Amino acid sequence: MAAVTADTLVLPRVKRAGLGDTERPVLAVSTGPTGFEGEGFPVRRTLAGIDYKYLDPFIMMDHMGEVDYAAGEPRGTNWHPHRGFETVTYLIDGQFIHQDTHGGGGVIKEGSTQWMTAGAGLLHIETPPEKLVEDGGLFNGFQLWVNLPAADKFVAPAYQPVEASDLLLLASEDGGALLRVIAGEVDGHVGPGSTHTPITLLHASIAAGAQLSLPWQPTYNALAYVYAGSGSVGPKGEPIHAGQLAVFGAGDRITLAADATQDSRTSSLEVILLGGEPIGEPMVHYGPFVMNTREELQQALEDYQRGRLGIIPPDAIMPHVPRG
Repeated sequence: MAAVTADTLVLPRVKRAGLGDTERPVLAVSTGPTGFEGEGFPVRRTLAGIDYKYLDPFIMMDHMGEVDYAAGEPRGTNWHPHRGFETVTYLIDGQFIHQDTHGGGGVIKEGSTQWMTAGAGLLHIETPPEKLVEDGGLFNGFQLWVNLPAADKFVAPAYQPVEASDLLLLASEDGGALLRVIAGEVDGHVGPGSTHTPITLLHASIAAGAQLSLPWQPTYNALAYVYAGSGSVGPKGEPIHAGQLAVFGAGDRITLAADATQDSRTSSLEVILLGGEPIGEPMVHYGPFVMNTREELQQALEDYQRGRLGIIPPDAIMPHVPRG
């Protein structure tokens, strides 16, 4: 696994549970369906089937992989539009090349995050580099869609790289878990990602047999997706394993624990934790557009068709076609 690692003994630690803390109960544990995205790369729709009132401001999160590609197999997306939200792409293994029509772009490497604010609209591409396509290799990552409130739907597009070295690293109270904070606040510590909508996003590795008890903003919702390993969640210790999502209820602390014995693929429980301040506005979603009304969706589609969301530049990156 290429995710950022560190010695938890020397990192700042989140505080232990105290009197008056309220553990968030687990409302549901679900297993999202699998499918294909872009030019044919496998994804798990981690938030599928969950009522939007428990997800707001999150629209979807795709787990891309984990897949060990043979030579010539890696796929990405071709040029496509977005409007009305932000995309957050976090890679654990593998690489993507990004380019958009507002000048954003670069290589998203292992452990790094790309934060793209589509806002008023743009075109972009995310595709594996030539070497990965030709040689194959391990690919594992996530793309999260974060809604924008109506007041920010038409902000100017922006691109924000969060390199692996930028991540805020913390440890659990006993040092048994490593926390990589991408955005938001965890126990008074603030991650590097700059967000329009208040959220917290982090990747936790919980050692076999260890427990993570984490303070959580009471006004935020709380979700935990396990992408590797097995363990339990919540005050009742409900079982959870790779490919499953836990939805938490109200409270100010969340708890996860790793089973004492993990499978041969991992030595720890690997979890993506996310939560945010609900926007509380109508949300309509059609393909790459997320707006407040059906009329706005129709306008977005018309604007795209008329080239108002951007024009593919002459020096555009294109998906690499395997040789031979």
